[in-house]
Amino acid sequence: MIENHLSPVKVFLRLLPFGLTFFVFGGGIIYAFLQINKLEKDLNILTIEFASTTNSFSVNSNKLSENYTNLSKQTKGISNTLNDAQQNINAVKTQVGGVEQTVGSISGTVGDLQKLSKVDTQLLKKYSKVYFMNENYTPAHLTVVPEEYLYSATRQEQFLSESWPYLQNLLNSAKSSGVTIYIKSGYRSFAEQKSLKSSYSVMYGAGTANAFSADQGYSEHQLGTTLDFITTGLNGNLTGFDKTDSYQWLVDNAFRFGFVLSYPKGNQYYVYEPWHWRYVGVKLATYLHDNNLNFYDMDQREIDKYLINMFD
Repeated sequence: MIENHLSPVKVFLRLLPFGLTFFVFGGGIIYAFLQINKLEKDLNILTIEFASTTNSFSVNSNKLSENYTNLSKQTKGISNTLNDAQQNINAVKTQVGGVEQTVGSISGTVGDLQKLSKVDTQLLKKYSKVYFMNENYTPAHLTVVPEEYLYSATRQEQFLSESWPYLQNLLNSAKSSGVTIYIKSGYRSFAEQKSLKSSYSVMYGAGTANAFSADQGYSEHQLGTTLDFITTGLNGNLTGFDKTDSYQWLVDNAFRFGFVLSYPKGNQYYVYEPWHWRYVGVKLATYLHDNNLNFYDMDQREIDKYLINMFD
C-alpha cells in the first residue's frame, strides 16, 4: 500500500511544470497589463502634448493671420504713400517742365534779343518817301566789291558786308547758269545821293527827277543792301534791262539769295525799275515771292518780324 502513494517530492516534481507554466503565463499577463497601462499613459501624454501643440499652432496661426493683416494694411499704406509720392513727383516734374519751358522761352527770348542787337534795325525800313536817314547814317560794315563783278572798274562799289556773301552767291550762280549779270551801282552815301539827285533835277527837271530818283536820306542805296544790276548788250544803259535773260533769271531766282525787286510795275513810289534790287533776307524774300507780294505792300510791323532772320 505504501508503494501506491506518491511522495511529496514526486508530487512537487509532477506539479512543477504546471506551476512554471502558470507562473510564466501569469507573469506574461502581468507584463502585458503593465505594458498596456504604460501605453495608455504614453498615449495620454501624447494626446495632451498634441492638444497643446494644436492649441499653440492655432494661437500661432491666429497671430500669423493678424500679422498678415497688419502687413497687408501696412503694404496698402505704403502703396498709398508711394502713389502720393509718385503724384508729387509727377507734379514736380510738371512744374519743372513748366519752369524748363519758361527758362527755355526766356533763354530763347534773350538769345533773340542778343541776335537782334547785332542787326541794324534800319535795314528793313521802307525808306522810299516813308522813312528818312540823316547824313550821318553809314552802314557799320561795307565790303569793296571785287572788280570781276563790276560792269565798270572806273568806280569802286561797296556793299553791306553781312549781305555780300548772298550777293556773291547770286552772281556766281547766274554765271554758272550762263547768265551775265554785273553790278552797276551799290552803296551811296547821303552826300552822293544829294549830288546825284541835283544833277538829275538839272538835267530832267525836278518833277521828272522825283519820279525816278530819291532825295538824299530816302534812297535805299544808302543802306548798303541795294544795287542796280546791268548786263551786256545795253551799251551801259539800264533801260531795256527787263527785256534781257539776266532780268528774267533774277525774277525766277533772286529770292533764293534774299533779293527782291524794290519798284515793280504799278508801285506807288517810283517808276518801274527792273534793275533796282534790294537784299531783305532769304526768309522774307521767299515769302514775298511765294505770295506774289511787293516789299512795299507789307505793313512795316510785319516786315520787322523778319529782321532777326535777315542773315540766316
